[in-house]
Amino acid sequence: MNQANLATYSQSTWCPGCGNFAILNAIKGALAELHADGLATEDVVLVSGIGCHAKIVDYINVNSFYSLHGRVVPAAEGIKLANPKLKVIGFAGDGDAYGEGIEHLIFAAKRNIDITMIIHNNRVYGLTTGQYTPTSPLGFRGRSTPQGTSELPINPLEVILASGASYLARGTSHGIELLKSIFKEAILHKGFSLVDVLQVCVTYFNMYEYYDKHVYELKDHNSQDYNQALNKIREWDYNKEAAIALGVFYKTDNPTFEERFLADKPGEVADKDSIIKELLKKSV
Repeated sequence: MNQANLATYSQSTWCPGCGNFAILNAIKGALAELHADGLATEDVVLVSGIGCHAKIVDYINVNSFYSLHGRVVPAAEGIKLANPKLKVIGFAGDGDAYGEGIEHLIFAAKRNIDITMIIHNNRVYGLTTGQYTPTSPLGFRGRSTPQGTSELPINPLEVILASGASYLARGTSHGIELLKSIFKEAILHKGFSLVDVLQVCVTYFNMYEYYDKHVYELKDHNSQDYNQALNKIREWDYNKEAAIALGVFYKTDNPTFEERFLADKPGEVADKDSIIKELLKKSV
């Protein structure tokens, strides 16, 4: 299995220069390497929402599911609970995940359900021609705010860390090798993982030059230290001159929602085999 085997015949409709191409190549590379390490392709399911990001599932030759706008997380959760052996990977835009879908994202992190969410954070609604999103900067001029937004952006990684996520990372669409490495680790992580990708929309909010000047890769960072992770996440408050850290901010090992949900008593943890047996019995 290699990246070529994962290709499909669907013609790409992304704009030339779109950051989605980097995410596509990185996830295909990650899946190819995971397959070489023993992950069966049929045990992977991709879930997408509505937006430019969603087309990614058309371009990867594995099982996939299109969900409604803002509803990637509950669809992914349902698939995971129906068959816990699957690796379920959700793709969502910043408007999709941090706007309409924020409540689902928070509760998935709280539950620590074993799914991976990859957020295409271009800080604009690209498919609908440039409206502002929850991560657009103060003063952003778009179709819905021609005079500039009056809202400060949220810091999504801070919100999801506070909600209980057990794996949080950030990458950019100008760093495919780092993205691939993060994607692999996030997929293998047991528990809820979220990767925020600063994915540039060249048509409505071209931030390549800005990110290239301000990003740096985390070094000597203790990703198991919650407070250190929080400080690094808060370092970029969307201030134009602030440094933007890339890499893994936080990871910890906690029981997953599936293990707790199917345990005999509250507080106990069910083993993987018993989870599958119980779910199979309930599905008959």
